[in-house]
Amino acid sequence: MYPYPYPYYVNAPIYNYVRQPVYWVIPQEIAHANRFGYRQSSNMNGEIQLKDYGRTPFVVDINGAAKQNNTFRTAIWTGKNLQVTVMSINVGEDIGLEVHPTTDQFLRIEEGQGVVRMGDTKDNLNFEKSVNDDYAIMVPAGKWHNIINTGNTPLKLYSIYAPPEHPFGTIHKTKADALAAE
Repeated sequence: MYPYPYPYYVNAPIYNYVRQPVYWVIPQEIAHANRFGYRQSSNMNGEIQLKDYGRTPFVVDINGAAKQNNTFRTAIWTGKNLQVTVMSINVGEDIGLEVHPTTDQFLRIEEGQGVVRMGDTKDNLNFEKSVNDDYAIMVPAGKWHNIINTGNTPLKLYSIYAPPEHPFGTIHKTKADALAAE
C-alpha cells in the first residue's frame, strides 16, 4: 500500500524509435521544388553564384554569400517590395554618406569591424556605434548614414532595402562604380 493517501505519478520517458515523416520527406520536397523552378544558390563546389535571382523563390546561405562576395555591392535578390545585396568594404573605406528618402534599410555585419554613423542631416551625424560580426543596423528612411571599415580585413555585410533601392541585377565591383551609377 502507498504511504500517502493518493499515489504519485511519475512521468517516465517514452521512447519513440519510429522515424518521423519529416526525415524522409525533405529530399523529396527538394526534388519537387527543383522541378518547379525554385532556385538553388550554389554550384557543385559549394560556391554561391552571386547574381540577382529576381522575383523567383530563392534560398541562400546569406552568411556564406556575404563572406564570399568581393564586390562593393551585388544584388542577389530584387523583388517588388524588397531587395537583398551583399557588400564588401575595403580596409579604411566606407559605404559613403547617403540617405534613402523613402527606403528603410537593414544591414548585418558578417565579418569585420567598423563604425556606423547616422543623423537627420549630413552635417549632423549625432548617432555613432561600433559594429562587428553579427551586429545588425536598422536605418530608417530619411536618415543620413555611413559605415566605415575600421578593421584590418574587408568588412563583409548584407543589406536589405524595402522597397528596392537599386535596379535589378546591380553589380558594383568598386565604390567608384557605385558612385558613377548614381
